[in-house]
Amino acid sequence: MELRQLQYTLQIAEEKNFSRAADKLHIAQPSLSQQLSKLEQELGVKLFQRNTSAVELTYAGESFIEHARKIMDAVKELRQEMDDISQLRAGRVVIGSMPITGSHLLPYVLPAFKAAYPDIDIILREDTSLNLEKLTAGGGTDLSLLSLPLQEPTLTYEPIGEEPIELAVPPQHPLASQSANRSGVSLKQLKDEPFIVLKKGQGFRKITIDLCHQAGFEPNVVFESNNIETVQSLVAAGMGITLVPHFIARAKRSELIPVYLPLSNPAPSRTLVIAYRKGRYLSKAAEAFIETFKRILAERYNS
Repeated sequence: MELRQLQYTLQIAEEKNFSRAADKLHIAQPSLSQQLSKLEQELGVKLFQRNTSAVELTYAGESFIEHARKIMDAVKELRQEMDDISQLRAGRVVIGSMPITGSHLLPYVLPAFKAAYPDIDIILREDTSLNLEKLTAGGGTDLSLLSLPLQEPTLTYEPIGEEPIELAVPPQHPLASQSANRSGVSLKQLKDEPFIVLKKGQGFRKITIDLCHQAGFEPNVVFESNNIETVQSLVAAGMGITLVPHFIARAKRSELIPVYLPLSNPAPSRTLVIAYRKGRYLSKAAEAFIETFKRILAERYNS
């Protein structure tokens, strides 16, 4: 059994198609089929059921893929550890990020990291929280910027900061006049308000709904969007209210600006984390990225 055969089998399982798998591997399809047949003969089992429309894993194939992924991860980690030991300052870190949160924080973090580690390449992948968790669990990213709670049990994380959650209301809303009230608005006051929230699959939607439930009511959701910027625009236009993470509240230079109000004690917040797969070896570059993120966030928002 050869490592390349494990790689080939993993690619077939991912693509569920020999032609696409061969293209991704940059080999001819007959060569791919030949290597798989050779592997199946050696193992004495069929790994895939082939038909005209799809390629599906057999029971033996599912077990093989589980172990093959662990072996390939171990090989990758061994190579990375050897690179670190040899003190090669070249490397790569694949970072996953929630698009809007990342757009407000990464412009401060990435330049600082690049200045300190100019030879480390950063690859950025942006997606919804749910998709990022799956991507990170599958090894598609080394690290991902997410917020608690995480839904994927195979992930662990390092907290990087607490982000206050604020109430956003239209400028003409009766509560807008309380912007100078430091005691904040009680969530219970919002039970009859129309809410604009993010669509399912986005972590902050769950935080919003859970906070309303903790306050004793089911939010009256009148509109949903995939984008927190759209949500804020609709609030500013008078269509409803919403909860907003502090770091992504709009600057005053924006055209459509809601009024942001603090929520009363205990003021809610969300915990931002850098998540990665449990048991995954973190390269020195990945550890340096986490430390850089923590430092920049502390300097910018906690000073």
